[in-house]
Amino acid sequence: MKNLKYTFLFLTLFFVQCTDLDIAPEDAFTEDEVFKDPEAYRSYLAKVYGAYSLTGQDGPNGDGDISIVNDEGFTSYIRAYWKAQELTTDECVVGWNDAGIRDLHEHSWSSENQFVRVLYYRIALIISISNDFIKQSSEERLDINGIADVDKETIREYVLEARFLRAMAYWHALDLFRNIPLETSITATPPQQAAPIDLYNFIKDELNDIEGQIAEPKLNEYGRADRAAVWMLQAKLYLNAEIMVGLPQFTECVEACKKILNAGYTLDADYETLFMKDNHLSNEIIFALNSDGKNTQSWGCTTFLVQAAIGGTMVDTDSGVNGGWAGIRTTSALVDKFPDITGTIDNRAIFYTDGQSMEINDIGVFTDGIAVPKWKNLNQAGQSGSDPTHVDTDYGMFRLADVYLMYAEAILRGGTGGDLAEANELVNQLRRRAYGDDSGNVTEAQMDLDFILDERARELYWEGTRRIDLVRYGRFTESGIWPWKGNVKEGRTTEGFRDIFPIPASDLLANPELGQNPGY
Repeated sequence: MKNLKYTFLFLTLFFVQCTDLDIAPEDAFTEDEVFKDPEAYRSYLAKVYGAYSLTGQDGPNGDGDISIVNDEGFTSYIRAYWKAQELTTDECVVGWNDAGIRDLHEHSWSSENQFVRVLYYRIALIISISNDFIKQSSEERLDINGIADVDKETIREYVLEARFLRAMAYWHALDLFRNIPLETSITATPPQQAAPIDLYNFIKDELNDIEGQIAEPKLNEYGRADRAAVWMLQAKLYLNAEIMVGLPQFTECVEACKKILNAGYTLDADYETLFMKDNHLSNEIIFALNSDGKNTQSWGCTTFLVQAAIGGTMVDTDSGVNGGWAGIRTTSALVDKFPDITGTIDNRAIFYTDGQSMEINDIGVFTDGIAVPKWKNLNQAGQSGSDPTHVDTDYGMFRLADVYLMYAEAILRGGTGGDLAEANELVNQLRRRAYGDDSGNVTEAQMDLDFILDERARELYWEGTRRIDLVRYGRFTESGIWPWKGNVKEGRTTEGFRDIFPIPASDLLANPELGQNPGY
């Protein structure tokens, strides 16, 4: 059972979309009335969580949070984030012709690309509602609203989680856009851009402050942030600090990883179960975005990952759904990283090859390119989810295998306080799960940085990590070639400024305080 319920009792009050700012929202309640009920704070916190995977207030579509594109399904945060991290890399292509979507794989996006805009504004929305939640939950507001002391303590815990969710949104903003405003309150004043180092320091300081107060690992409700999630975000922040703000923080990354290694998480015995509808039972997933086919319907998140990967001669029921969108598949660059395409040697090779060609002659033809049914709406017993269209499978934002690989990489990059022999053993645990025995083990000498990058692809493909990994290794743009990169069948290098995305032109027009990222 998924514990965190996304119930929005009153939230349309805050997200009414209106072109006339002089017209007040038509709602039976005011915020002064709403927040006198302690349960309102829990509902609002659920909205902050839900903003990462849902698109609005009314099931899969009909009352969207943002309305800058025609298809509400495009505005799902994880769908937009995943596209930015995967469609731009060697791990994925998409056959659809929606305006701007092919620009991602071709590395030809502009400041008017609708998918870049969605990503930017969804991040801004998460930050805005987090800021408002924190404001509504201040000690002053709690006193004004007559909240009892026992409820105040619970709401203070909610605030820690909202601060974590805001920090994660800012982390994604730092990675994807680098130069964005840093705001911690709702204001009518046009915000100014912050320097990347200021964003970095804000995220670091927030996480350090939250760390000692938020629930200890595994002691919060499933789907809610705890101390291990904080450590995970710290590890990612530190691992990428050098490429983002010029500060090598690999020792700090090692330290954060060690905290997670000692927190009681373990690898799942079966790799495939991490991407099935009962993955909420996993002891490997550290932080997940909950999905429920009946109660949290969306055309994004894992519904997108399951449905969009089905096409050609694939049988939809093999993935636990009743259809397929025939869109996303992979390139030979990913497939070639595995010892065989069937998964017989390395069981992480979850590919569908019947009727699919390795070579992509036409991206618009689904059978050109290998299909990847990694995500499924099935449980380990083969039973389908609660809905044949919208899936029950949770999105594992953070999992233990990533910690093992970050720990090894940080040590190889000069981080101290860790042990290379231990890192080697942790990596080999991943490979023993994949190979079923010791035949895939590597030595310390074999486990160099190039190996770690490839192992991250084998272990974490289609989990939203590839772009940032390639950027960190300097292989995303000016180095690194894969099929159809740059709209060339054989691939080509692209301009270095594309390591980050542009600020949307619409935001530049609306706010003269903002400047465009270099190159755009």
